[in-house]
Amino acid sequence: MKSGIDATTLGQSGLIVLLAGQLLPMIDFSIVNVALDAMSATLHASPIQLELIVAVYGIAFAVSLAMGGRLGDNLGRRRVFSYGVLLFGIASLVCGMAPNVWTLLLARALQGIGAALIVPQILATLHVTLHGREHSRALGLYGGIGGMAFIIGQVLGGFLINANPGGYGWRSVFLINIPLCLAILLLAPRTIPETQNDRRVAIDWPGTLYLVGAIGCLLTALALGPLLHWRWPCLVLLAAFPLLLCRLWQVEQVLERRGGTPLLPPALMRLHGVRFGLTIAVLFFCCWSGFMFVVALTLQSGLGLSAFQSGNAFIALGVAYFISSLLSTRVVERLGKVPTLIAGCLIQMTGLLGLGWTFNHGWAHMSIAQLIPATALIGFGQAFIVSCFFRIGLAEVPKSHAGAGSAMLSTVQQAAFGLGPMVLGAIYSHALLPAGDYQHAVLLALGAEWLIMLALVFSAVILRRGGTQGHTSVQGNKPTLDPAICTVRDKAE
Repeated sequence: MKSGIDATTLGQSGLIVLLAGQLLPMIDFSIVNVALDAMSATLHASPIQLELIVAVYGIAFAVSLAMGGRLGDNLGRRRVFSYGVLLFGIASLVCGMAPNVWTLLLARALQGIGAALIVPQILATLHVTLHGREHSRALGLYGGIGGMAFIIGQVLGGFLINANPGGYGWRSVFLINIPLCLAILLLAPRTIPETQNDRRVAIDWPGTLYLVGAIGCLLTALALGPLLHWRWPCLVLLAAFPLLLCRLWQVEQVLERRGGTPLLPPALMRLHGVRFGLTIAVLFFCCWSGFMFVVALTLQSGLGLSAFQSGNAFIALGVAYFISSLLSTRVVERLGKVPTLIAGCLIQMTGLLGLGWTFNHGWAHMSIAQLIPATALIGFGQAFIVSCFFRIGLAEVPKSHAGAGSAMLSTVQQAAFGLGPMVLGAIYSHALLPAGDYQHAVLLALGAEWLIMLALVFSAVILRRGGTQGHTSVQGNKPTLDPAICTVRDKAE
């Protein structure tokens, strides 16, 4: 492992710069949602084009994450992080100046690629440069900032649209990224240690292409399917997803057996913590993004709130999330990772029941204040879940595979973010279409989310029991690996 400053530690200023970099891609997932109406009016965008403005960013982000992790391992994580911030800033400027929809779509795709260069370097740098309590605390902050960014995007987007600074309207939601990008680029070389693997590894081009194809087919089909009424091209893309995923797994296994370095090492998938983390990602982050989508739609279309008011409705959730994320390190140290995860799920599920009760009994005279108790509970529980996701997923990953491990977790996380609005949105739309009853639709969607979270609780109990009886355990800091996996760790040491 090589270093430009000090490869053994990451100072407080460096941690702040990394977390500031994390804000960029996370905020842009949600900030655009509240600007779509204004974009439609200015650019004369069709509903399909508006959907693509949202979807193309997530697709480019998800399909490029694994490659972003590999580039950081090879070229230096701080260097690739800075390149990602630079690309993200340039793309944000183009988004803010876009004269038409097609220019905006291209710039959004470039934003997604820039985000994919940023995110794996943050997790990998934390994993490589910090240890013990500092490592656990940093992961807690990482999870907290990530969740807060999603909420900040909703609130900040509504504020900017309402305030219309400089007369830029919706363009300000992109232009606001530029000062932050410049500050990060100035501070990164002075505060973030340069780390990379001792030896460069060849790019796994077949694995990269199959991964891009699989995720691209899935997210494109789900993004356009409802708008195109599931015509045959969407069905073909959806059917191609499992075939490409199976082929990806076969290619990676063959490369690993030949002594190569796969983009997504199958050896990591044999680690119990990684499998557990991926399960959390699929179930929880799908619910999270779906929840934000259906509740925001209900507040604006069902209850008639403005974009600014709708964003403010999530403030209590965000504040509770941030407080909980600060407490998560102590709670994990006292209870353990999996019990904290289960506690977070139960707290969030209680909040979902409370929110359902609020919508059911206060619909006729709903105010933002009525939503505070339930949304605060939801946010408090969510922070425990997110912080445990990264702690569990990376606990057993060798430092030489930090980029690949963080990219694997982040790829599934971002894909789940893309799936959420489609999954809960489909349930929501199905309940809404017959009579346009927004109250019934949101209650049904919240009920579906509650059941998915219940499935996550059962999965946590089962996987924890399997972890204590099998080859690896997610509870300890130094899990015991079976001989087939030890080769991965041997190379790291």
